Amino acid sequence: MTPTRRQWLHWALGATASAAASAAAGQAPAGLVWRERALLGFGTTLWLRAAHADAAHVDHALDEAVALLRHLERQMSLFDAASALCRLNRDGVLHHPDPALVEVLQLARRVSARSRGAFDVSVQPLWAAWQRAHAQGRKPTEVELAGARALVDWRAVVVSPQALRLGRPGMALTLNGIAQGYAAERARALLRGHGITAALLDTGEWAPIGQAPDSQPWQLGLASPRDSARLLATLRADGRAMAVSSDAQLRFGADPGDDHDHHILDPRSGRSPPHLSAVVVAARSAALADALTKVMFMGTPAQALAQAGRWGVDVIAVDKAGRLHASGGWG
Repeated sequence: MTPTRRQWLHWALGATASAAASAAAGQAPAGLVWRERALLGFGTTLWLRAAHADAAHVDHALDEAVALLRHLERQMSLFDAASALCRLNRDGVLHHPDPALVEVLQLARRVSARSRGAFDVSVQPLWAAWQRAHAQGRKPTEVELAGARALVDWRAVVVSPQALRLGRPGMALTLNGIAQGYAAERARALLRGHGITAALLDTGEWAPIGQAPDSQPWQLGLASPRDSARLLATLRADGRAMAVSSDAQLRFGADPGDDHDHHILDPRSGRSPPHLSAVVVAARSAALADALTKVMFMGTPAQALAQAGRWGVDVIAVDKAGRLHASGGWG
């Protein structure tokens, strides 16, 4: 998959703008030294910002976080032909997988089971069918979709610390719906382990620590899927991670304004779900938030709100008309 950068949830400067300017110069108002790292990874731009009273300490912590992200990318990226995931897709088996790859696949299985297949990392053949047809200026036929759907089944993926196996020839996995959240979660844990008490990590999903440079909660702006310059809402971070999925990231229709066929596919039907344009999920786990944006995307706004209650998370669902439907825990 090659979706564009997730621009639909971004750091909303707002009240933090003046403090951000001083922090950019090095020393924040609270005596903390802020440092940043920006890098390309997982097919997007990753951005880490953290603070500590000791500049050398925060620099070391950020460098270790970058090294961790690079390691996770080598395990889970479809954008690197030599990654462990690409080798699994090519060979159908991967012996002695990295523990992080096992962990994220085990989480994916739990989400798949509980969502009854609304989330499924084996959806890659369906995405490939849409991509091939799009390159030819058409939509996939029913026969093509049926063939791809026959290869989609999370239960046919064997996950163990000893080996990963794809149960059917032609199966392929994508972790694009969970890996970036997992990366944010692991990097946040690493920074906390270094005693970092203020940070914001953007791996395509967002993971905050503590407060922003103005000693206020971090604020994230939710942009309209139809106009990324228009802000639909400002979300105040409460320590939970936030993840977003939008139908505007990659569309398969000939008309750029056609929002019916896009990169978010229902693994069970092989087609894009028709009701929503964007979903934001807030959860303690960034990996879970990432996966649940796809689960919530499969239904109506009312169903997304009901799912939020079942999973113990909060959700904002933006319908095709641009209306927001929010659960009650956003504050």
